[in-house]
Amino acid sequence: MVVVGGGLAGLAAARRLHRAGTPWFLVEAADRLGGRVATDAVDGYLIDRGFQVVNTAYPRQAALVDLAALELGLLTQGVLVRRGGAGHRMVHPLRDPLGVARTIVTGLADAAQLGRLGRAPGPVGDLSRAAGAERISSVGRAFDRIRLAGLAARCATYPVRRLLAAPELTAELELRRAGLSDRIVEELLRPFFSGVLGERELSTSSRVLAMVIRSFARGRVGLPAAGMAALPAAVAAPLPASLIAPGVPAVSVHAGRVVTPAGTIRCRAVLVATDPGTASRLLPGLGEVRLNRLTTYYHSTVEPPLDEPILLLDGDRRGIVANTVVLSRAAPTYAPAGRHLVATSVAGPDVPPEPVVRAELARLYGCPVHDWEHLTTVSVAGALPATPPPQGRLRKPVALGAGIFVAGDHRATPSAQGALASGWRAAGAILRHLGS
Repeated sequence: MVVVGGGLAGLAAARRLHRAGTPWFLVEAADRLGGRVATDAVDGYLIDRGFQVVNTAYPRQAALVDLAALELGLLTQGVLVRRGGAGHRMVHPLRDPLGVARTIVTGLADAAQLGRLGRAPGPVGDLSRAAGAERISSVGRAFDRIRLAGLAARCATYPVRRLLAAPELTAELELRRAGLSDRIVEELLRPFFSGVLGERELSTSSRVLAMVIRSFARGRVGLPAAGMAALPAAVAAPLPASLIAPGVPAVSVHAGRVVTPAGTIRCRAVLVATDPGTASRLLPGLGEVRLNRLTTYYHSTVEPPLDEPILLLDGDRRGIVANTVVLSRAAPTYAPAGRHLVATSVAGPDVPPEPVVRAELARLYGCPVHDWEHLTTVSVAGALPATPPPQGRLRKPVALGAGIFVAGDHRATPSAQGALASGWRAAGAILRHLGS
């Protein structure tokens, strides 16, 4: 059988087929594997194709990859919210319940317990100087933190089938239904989830939202020492290179054959595991998949604006920057010696000019940024498939009939877990088809 596409979904399918001893061959249009998960090494920097992280809670990923071998540099748990000229640390509601309880009672986070924001040499701005005055209570109210912790606990502990049996709403309506105030939704949750989902409207299905919250509640997020491209490389590692043909695009797909510029490949089954746009072109009956754009601005600086790899969100409701983080504080390999790499994400169809983003960074970090070097801007129009309701059980069909199959995050959830799980599930369907 032939796998079309060497991203996470196609590689996961090939792994299952290979384990089963089923003959397979994979063609990939690009000259590398990984699909949308890629890293470019540029002048000593590791530039991922947009800000991406490895989440340690993904079960299919854990089954296919030795996470320890990736040498993950973990991001700080929790987030910082820039609001009203100050930084407010939001602790992880399940990892630091005492911190949450303390701020509910006192309204003031004890800097000795929460950890300092950092004191890098030089003028690193008021976020670093404000370590002794971080407030949590000003972003949302006490009942917000209680309800947010309850929502995270339910998503983390309930069986998946129970989460997927809940009434399906949009993500925003689900957050409102959970009793969360407008203040915490607009100042914390909208900027955070916009960077995860690629859309600010929170029009994503509440069932996808539950899976996202579950993954963040149960796992940690980090960066591989060799860049995000190390993830698909690890999935592909056990596969024979002789069965993989990079630089060979599929021109068309039919029952029993795949047409490529190099010729026609005859087969008993075909799996289309490409990006959603290519899949819709190769399989016209699939229908168009709406996609969300994410844009990442990469800057280099001598002095890091923060001393820790914590996600900084804009709580002032300006709606330009979703998040920003000093990547090299998590993974020093992302920048050459003496430099630091800052990644800033913007969600949605608009791509602001770099000077606009730079001005926002000066406000968010509270420090001069005129000497920061703009390395590049990576805008991915099809970063993630849009998943508005209804999404049902988050398992779209992978078998299309006549020995043609499809896989990808657009058949499951918009995540690495969705891509890997979809590919694994499609391979299972192929094995049953071939066995029949």
